[in-house]
Amino acid sequence: MVKSERNSVITRPSEVRVKDFEEVSQGFTYELMKAEAERCINCKNAPCTTGCPVGVKIPQFIDCLKRDDLDGAVKIIKLDNNLPSICGRVCPQEKQCEDKCIRKLKLGGSVAIGSLERFVGDYALANKHEVAKTACKKNFKVAVIGSGPSGLTCAADCAMAGLDVTIFEAFHEAGGVLVYGIPEFRLPKDSIVKKEIAQLVELGVKIKYNTVVGKTIKMQELLDEFDAIFIGTGAGLPSFMNIPGENLNGVYSANEFLTRVNLMKAFKNGADTPVYVGKNVAIVGAGNVAMDACRTAKRLGAQNVYVVYRRSKEEMPARWEEIEHAIEEGIELLLLTNPVKILGDTKVEGIECVKMELGEPDSSGRRRPVEIAGSNYVIPVDEVIMSIGTRPNPLLTREYAALQTTKRGTLIINEETQETSVKNIFAGGDAVTGAATVILAMGAGKNAAKTIIARANSKQIKE
Repeated sequence: MVKSERNSVITRPSEVRVKDFEEVSQGFTYELMKAEAERCINCKNAPCTTGCPVGVKIPQFIDCLKRDDLDGAVKIIKLDNNLPSICGRVCPQEKQCEDKCIRKLKLGGSVAIGSLERFVGDYALANKHEVAKTACKKNFKVAVIGSGPSGLTCAADCAMAGLDVTIFEAFHEAGGVLVYGIPEFRLPKDSIVKKEIAQLVELGVKIKYNTVVGKTIKMQELLDEFDAIFIGTGAGLPSFMNIPGENLNGVYSANEFLTRVNLMKAFKNGADTPVYVGKNVAIVGAGNVAMDACRTAKRLGAQNVYVVYRRSKEEMPARWEEIEHAIEEGIELLLLTNPVKILGDTKVEGIECVKMELGEPDSSGRRRPVEIAGSNYVIPVDEVIMSIGTRPNPLLTREYAALQTTKRGTLIINEETQETSVKNIFAGGDAVTGAATVILAMGAGKNAAKTIIARANSKQIKE
């Protein structure tokens, strides 16, 4: 058994990358890819595969890499994952497939499955690897609402099965959170996201932009025209703390801030939707979105950027890699700290915080933060970005009240079929789970597609 240490991907120096929006991680060279693939011991039980929400056959695609069969690796991955270049970059492999790897604890660390997947995905895009699809077209129309990870996955699987698929996208570009939420330095849009979506169009999927279902077009109109509907509208409505001062100029939700920068190109001079960036910026929250926001603010010229989080570093929900990259880029972590008031007259001038200590575990299993009386202090900042979570926008469910929701506004579904309370309307991703990961949303899209395809086949048999 090879006992080599895990190979590290090439990363641009922090002092260079913090000045631009070019991609931070450069991935594996061919030589590093080969060395890392050789570390896979091809376990019989393949626990890594059980850790993948879409069930990618990991040992099999890595075995292809060992044999220099890159085309074979592409075919194996794309049996289960149509967005490998994206997933290889943004999925939390360390908590999924790599967490199950036999090598994790005593054999030099988990195999870098995500980086190997990225290598294969980028090879497929560079070589215009064709997506396999059925030649048999079915008289079955599917409407997909939203072009985020769950919608794209459902649309791709349905199209490959010969179904007639149309995506309805509220924005002027497809991709959902992949284009408006994740910064360019983590996920390049032109070279990766747009190319992945272009492959979807090649499958025959139609995309209608600037179409808000529930406003531009009603749900009943879709039900009258389509045999099945998949809702993948995400969770784009930001949450706030409801503390004094949140209405001051200079307070953003992370969603608005990142959308302006990523989708609306606010980092360019003369942008139609500019974004204000202060000299001293506080980001409240410590998830992946908070890391994206703080690192974006730094690149846009902020001198001091603080991440304000009420728990300890060990409990930060962001990927460890993103936290480390943020620290390398000069982001300061203000831990066990909680905002109680944003200060200022009309514009942000500071944020008043209180120190915290960890008490007993709460319902999530994490130790509950408790205020330390009399520990209030002020951080002088001129911008505050709130990144404390999101929930689904109620626009669609208000317009079509037959869709049942939880108290949090997420859609209620049959977890086995992904079907909502309305027959032939399915849902998945953040619209069901609340804010989660790209790969979990993709898994839901795949699961819904299976049911939709089965119903399409049943319809053909009856006809």
